[in-house]
Amino acid sequence: MPLLEIVAYSYASALAAQKGGADRIELCENTAEGGTTPGLGTIEAVRELPGVKLHVMIRPRGGDFLYTDAEFKIMLRDIAVAREAGVDGVVFGLLRPDATVDLERTRRLVAAAKGLAVTFHRAFDWAAQPEAALEAVIAAGCHRVLTSGQAPDALTGAPLLAKLVRQAGRRCAILAGGGVNPGNVAEIIRLSGVQEVHASLRGVQPTAMRIRPPSVALGAAPDWPADGIPVADEAKVAAVAALLRGLPAGG
Repeated sequence: MPLLEIVAYSYASALAAQKGGADRIELCENTAEGGTTPGLGTIEAVRELPGVKLHVMIRPRGGDFLYTDAEFKIMLRDIAVAREAGVDGVVFGLLRPDATVDLERTRRLVAAAKGLAVTFHRAFDWAAQPEAALEAVIAAGCHRVLTSGQAPDALTGAPLLAKLVRQAGRRCAILAGGGVNPGNVAEIIRLSGVQEVHASLRGVQPTAMRIRPPSVALGAAPDWPADGIPVADEAKVAAVAALLRGLPAGG
């Protein structure tokens, strides 16, 4: 049966994912920046949720994936903190200025994460020459690659996803992410052959505030009400989980 990973940007979102039947949670913060390293308190709280694997994003900031020496040291420390908190895996991605995988530094992070599952995240979708990038990720010791097939969404990227699945064989899992939803997940799996999918399946939890805020932006304008709380939609998670249970292993 294909595996379902839900990206969660808060404890509330992780709880909804767990209740909906997700197999694994990728825990992040800062949805507007594509995910950064979550705080220790959140990691510890989510770790207490039963029956679900926990992978934690290791990303010190938004923007590109070319990190300074100081940022790299932060990543090493964040892996140690995540390990101490009892996570099952970590998620990171590093590129060089020429958009190739930073093999040396990726190897160092993999070594720091020894004993944990390691996912090379969607920095892969900014990498030049995806076939060469996959070989570098495998050489570094990563266990999976999260990718949309270098396309706006995983359905559009399914042809490259299928090529990557064949190239990786049993050496590395290909985790399809990007626009995955109940209406397209089965088709993505059928076309690509992936056995792991990654989705946000986001909804918005309305505020319980009785007085609504004035028209004052406190950050980048989100695509939901400013005082709404973005969380995984438990019903959508449950729908995708049920659909995946109905699919045979191997798609």
